[in-house]
Amino acid sequence: MKQDRFLLGILAAIAALIVIALVFFFNRQTQQEYLEESTPAGVVHDYSLAIIRGDYERAYSYLGEAEYKPSYEDFRQAFLYHSVNPSNAGLEIGESEIVGEQAYVTVYLLYNSRDPFSSSYRSNEVAHLEQQNGSWKLLQMPYTYWAYDWYQPTPKPIE
Repeated sequence: MKQDRFLLGILAAIAALIVIALVFFFNRQTQQEYLEESTPAGVVHDYSLAIIRGDYERAYSYLGEAEYKPSYEDFRQAFLYHSVNPSNAGLEIGESEIVGEQAYVTVYLLYNSRDPFSSSYRSNEVAHLEQQNGSWKLLQMPYTYWAYDWYQPTPKPIE
């Protein structure tokens, strides 16, 4: 009889820990909000948050006007067809450096391991922004949030 109570106590403690972990997990998921767009780091944050939320129109609005800018449809399809897949890595925003009309924001991509025996790792990348009409606009982001061919000329076939 004592062993049954002891076992029930252990099971109740495990159940309580699971409930507490779930509460923390779901509360943390809802805390992401858009930031002020007047800083380069704010634009990088808001762009990545819009991508994660699937708000592709808002994310597209953060792209700079430059030659070879992708069309909205090409931009959206890159995420819908997973040629660009931000779910592969977490993102942490670091320091910003502003040089005239250009800005560079350090972005840390956090990758989880794919098996239980490997550890996660972190990659240092840079987001490049330019001030256009008084707003900061993106010209380049790390690959998991950006397609390799955006703002690049389309190759022409060799004749």
